[in-house]
Amino acid sequence: MQNQEQTMNTASATRAAERPSTTHAKVAIIGSGFAGLGLAIQLRRRGEHDFIVLERAGDVGGTWRDNTYPGAACDIQSHLYSYSFRPNPDWSRVYATQPEIHAYLREAAIDEGVMPHITFDAELLESTWQPEEQRWALETTAGSFTADFVVTAAGHLSDPKLPDIPGLEKFDRPMFHSAQWDHSFDPAGKRVGVIGSGASGIQIVPELAKAAEQLTVFQRSAPYLIPRVDHEYSDAQKTIFRRMPETAQALRDELYWGNEARFPQRRGIADFIAKIEATARDHLQAQVPAGELRDKLTPDYMIGCKRILISNDYYPTFLRDNVALETSGIVEVTETGILTNDGEVELDALVLCTGFEAADLPITHRIFDEHGRSMAESWTRGGAAYACSTVAGYPNLFIMNGPNSGLGAGSIIFIIESQIRYILGALDHMTDTGAAVIEITQDAQDAFIDSVDARAADTVWLNGGCHSWYVDHRYGRLTTVWPDFMHKFRREAGTFRPDEYRFDGELAMAERERELEGVRA
Repeated sequence: MQNQEQTMNTASATRAAERPSTTHAKVAIIGSGFAGLGLAIQLRRRGEHDFIVLERAGDVGGTWRDNTYPGAACDIQSHLYSYSFRPNPDWSRVYATQPEIHAYLREAAIDEGVMPHITFDAELLESTWQPEEQRWALETTAGSFTADFVVTAAGHLSDPKLPDIPGLEKFDRPMFHSAQWDHSFDPAGKRVGVIGSGASGIQIVPELAKAAEQLTVFQRSAPYLIPRVDHEYSDAQKTIFRRMPETAQALRDELYWGNEARFPQRRGIADFIAKIEATARDHLQAQVPAGELRDKLTPDYMIGCKRILISNDYYPTFLRDNVALETSGIVEVTETGILTNDGEVELDALVLCTGFEAADLPITHRIFDEHGRSMAESWTRGGAAYACSTVAGYPNLFIMNGPNSGLGAGSIIFIIESQIRYILGALDHMTDTGAAVIEITQDAQDAFIDSVDARAADTVWLNGGCHSWYVDHRYGRLTTVWPDFMHKFRREAGTFRPDEYRFDGELAMAERERELEGVRA
């Protein structure tokens, strides 16, 4: 670890000198998480050097840089939750922890020569399409840039979402979001409250319970939990993975198809639902005795409607004398605690495990077309992108981890690599044809979104009786996750097909035709 830190420090000291002095690049990538780094690495491997990565923080890693809370770990197996083109034979365990995943991304950025292309502390403030120059103008906290193409790789889990609870601003004691963990905070001897029981909450609660004098978990709805089948990889196993890479690839393939086989649960198919429900029910019954506590921890919606979580120590935590589960509902936050329908709970600190702005992506409020309309404003039906990658009215722009690119079952890295293939295919087509501008037609985008909506209609996400961040409830649409198998995403959104796009002068011609039609009307 020390050697890696020294390497990182050396790279940090030299990257400013190595970075091209020009503020223009062929490709500007926004974000340096798995998506942004993955695309940057592939561009470098192809011999492309005319690109920049704009990162708002001071280090690479995205969500795995930011989420440093106690117990942070992945819930997808590490050999699958990593680049297929950069396997790691040395994963320490089945489910890697946050520090290990972050180290993997740091190492990738350094080894692949991406670091000199990154401008850190460069938060995107505004990006506007300039039709005359056929390029994007980007304003950031690190200065102004222009680019022929922009790729947003900010992700769904990048901007914390605060709960809409009256009086939250009144609380005058330590309070922070799980993705903005205050490492100076010591829970020892304190009365700590946790709002939320999602993916972050179930990892944080067992850790806080070890030190807090009293821990109160405020739960709006109970999550489904299944066992975490985890173990450390032995030195012998890691040696085999290193010396025989085909064994690691075989494991990756097995994990991929195992996750793919879970998708029928999301379709609400009775036999698949019954099987996974039994697994979750048995897990709860094995860890929590019958009674009021088990009843509170029992979900009241169809499994899969919300994210299915994995944990072996969350349920047992509530059997501790210093832990309480509060489900009566929050009325308001006070200066000294939380008022519930059962009375006030006094607290010394409050941790918000309330997720992220996943449906209304904040970055879309900072991307503007030539008329000054933000991408968020253009989405009158909620997040919408053709092949989950391009948006009508926003030429030469690609989205990674945008609308309908999340997963309810499987590894997001597979989706990311599919989108990388798509973007590189589009760039290749532009080079081969000499085209300077590419834009998806509105008709093609609408048809694609209609097909996504049709597939989403019979899934548990829309019919499971829950309220989740997968659905944009302003429009009642499933906008966050892909409502089909992963391999179908690769087939439909992983191979660039130019037929539905307009290139170069066709855009202006079509605009003139629309204006003429308006005059005729």
